[in-house]
Amino acid sequence: MEGNIRVFEPEEEIVLNMGPQHPSTHGVLRLILKLSGEKIVDAKPDIGFLHRGVEKLGETYTYIQFLPMLDRNDYLSATTNEFGYVLAVEKLANIPVPERAQYIRVLFSELSRIASHLVWLGTFCLDLGGALGGGTTIFLYCFREREKILDIFEKMTGSRLHPHLMQIGGVRYDVYPGIEKDLKEILKDVEDKINEYEEMLVNNPVFIDRTKGVGVLPKEVAMEYGCSGPVLRGSGVKFDLRKAVPYSSYDKFDFDVPCFDGGDVFDRFRVRMEEMRQSIKIIRQALDGLPEDPISSQMPVKVKVAIKPPPGEVYVAIESPRGELGYYIYSDGKPVAYRMKIRAPSFSNLSVLPFLLKGHLVADVVAILGSLDPVFGDVDR
Repeated sequence: MEGNIRVFEPEEEIVLNMGPQHPSTHGVLRLILKLSGEKIVDAKPDIGFLHRGVEKLGETYTYIQFLPMLDRNDYLSATTNEFGYVLAVEKLANIPVPERAQYIRVLFSELSRIASHLVWLGTFCLDLGGALGGGTTIFLYCFREREKILDIFEKMTGSRLHPHLMQIGGVRYDVYPGIEKDLKEILKDVEDKINEYEEMLVNNPVFIDRTKGVGVLPKEVAMEYGCSGPVLRGSGVKFDLRKAVPYSSYDKFDFDVPCFDGGDVFDRFRVRMEEMRQSIKIIRQALDGLPEDPISSQMPVKVKVAIKPPPGEVYVAIESPRGELGYYIYSDGKPVAYRMKIRAPSFSNLSVLPFLLKGHLVADVVAILGSLDPVFGDVDR
């Protein structure tokens, strides 16, 4: 000690708490970093700050009552939370879904994917800081485009963030008159802006330095940790549940699964940029081919009070913006699930963080963490 200042020896390790009150951890994640100088020797994520007992709520409320609560899970992509759950209950209870409802589900799930990826891109660039156009430039651009998509959700359901669009057996709302015109304008605009943002970033030497070759995740490690979504596809594993196990008419849409084999932060960025383009492609096909069916197999006005699936168990997963989002439900024949387990993609993707951080500099933590795109409502549940 020299006065009140402690001088560390160069080889001495120190422990640094990063978060939960840190701009890149948003008050919901604490990282315990063991450092040797600027280099990370070990890292341990401390999670649970946003735990709400969602799965236990699923074992307390009826299948119908529980559905709106899932919008709060991965709050950047509420529709996909509903999507996986209704598919699981429908499979368990053998409830059919009209094709028009399937198309509407696909349409709004892909809109959610674009909106979620725009939030990721904006906040990722914000976290990387001032070298990217003053820090807030791309962040504000991305939120501008996201707002236009949320306007569609509001016109459709009356809600921007928690739309409660889906119901067991179909969807609650049919598309409104004029949605085709609205979406075609917005999608063209978003498509142009995505190209513009990508060009801005890939030609920025600071962005390249901070993302290329940083946080490399080999595909073997990604699979061992159960990573999925853009994190897995950025490591060269071309796996997407929409193609591998098509659900809700996804087999009728023509789209590609973006995949890059670098495994670094830059390739995870490239996967998400390309995914937004593929989502636009799917939405246009859904609009053009929207069938003339009912929107639900359930009663059109009065909402069913309770659904009692027969005793049994089911696991159904969908491809959310963050990866495999799965629901395991065990039914004992009552209107409330006996056991509910949610397979959250953010949790599995975040679990690989200690592997990725070791050997990197403290300054790389923000880039690597951001490239995993965790949502802590999804991690903590």
